[in-house]
Amino acid sequence: MIPVVISGTGLFRPEHTITNAELVASFNTYVEQYNAQHAAQIAAGEVQALAPSSEEFIEKASGIKQRYVLEKEGILDPSRMYPRLQERPDDQLSLMAEIAADAGRKALAAAGKQPSDVDAVICSSANMQRAYPAMAIEIQQALGAGGFGFDMNVACSSATFGIEQAVNAVRSGTARCVLMVNPEITSAHQEWRDRDCHFIFGDVCTAVVIERADTATSDDQWEVLGTKLATQFSNNIRNNFGFMNRSEDSDPDARDKTFRQEGRKVFKEVVPIAAAHIEDHLKTLGLESTQVSRYWLHQANQGMNQFVIKKLVGADAGADIAPLILNEYANTASAGSVIAFHEYHGDLKSGDYGVICSFGAGYSVGSVVVRKR
Repeated sequence: MIPVVISGTGLFRPEHTITNAELVASFNTYVEQYNAQHAAQIAAGEVQALAPSSEEFIEKASGIKQRYVLEKEGILDPSRMYPRLQERPDDQLSLMAEIAADAGRKALAAAGKQPSDVDAVICSSANMQRAYPAMAIEIQQALGAGGFGFDMNVACSSATFGIEQAVNAVRSGTARCVLMVNPEITSAHQEWRDRDCHFIFGDVCTAVVIERADTATSDDQWEVLGTKLATQFSNNIRNNFGFMNRSEDSDPDARDKTFRQEGRKVFKEVVPIAAAHIEDHLKTLGLESTQVSRYWLHQANQGMNQFVIKKLVGADAGADIAPLILNEYANTASAGSVIAFHEYHGDLKSGDYGVICSFGAGYSVGSVVVRKR
């Protein structure tokens, strides 16, 4: 088989941040206003009063301390509670393509490649800005890349699923150099008025260059030893927003049209699925979980990652084994594991093994086993 490598990564990070303190202040103001407006119904037992949030609750529940967002004033406005993004005319570059092109240029620079070297662009993300034309094709044009492009959506597993498609394209000869991008504008589908999830997400975009090893020139190359994907249907993480909503005469502002999850069920069910998936994948490659120098895991919840690592290596997660970035970035959907890889791989040596793994709605789980060249 043709050796395939990850030869560069890139990261776009918005300029705005929202701390837990800012988020809680805004949310609690909203709660006070809601409870006051519905006082009579609450007293009659017809409406349930909303409970306030706190910094302590957020950090204990998730490990998150802040998040990056493309626009913060609309999110922090108690009368709005979602970002205020400007619609762009069709002849202008879309917002999702803009941040993907930024991350893509950085990944190409790290790989020592020009856009003209790219012959495939995969845009793999939890939410696409539009139905068509494909975001990947717009990103391809914005960069000046050739070949073809297509979109993918496997929710929070989109990056690892995208990496496998890129690896397969290179191995089959369909492409020689693939740019896989994960633009995640999660603030737009987050429900900022729900105490159980108002703190979860942040905006970001990651990019990965995948190419034949014999064309790679960067000093930082990771050979892809194998990829493994799995899905198992579950409704415990769901978003019903889609093109059929209008035809169904459904309320576009209904709660089910934004992110929602049964958090406790997800935690209980996904952790063993992810741990077993990684362990089985390593065994097919003749590796034990303790031989892996670093795990770059999906960044949804600190406790979840600690449980996965404990099942794999018998110890609590530490920065040397499973680095966490969600304290700074929050949950960035598919981009989280790639951010962890992007920021925490420079200290590893030639021959070291690593695993990039993401898991989420579907349920879906994807793993990529790599070795430093």
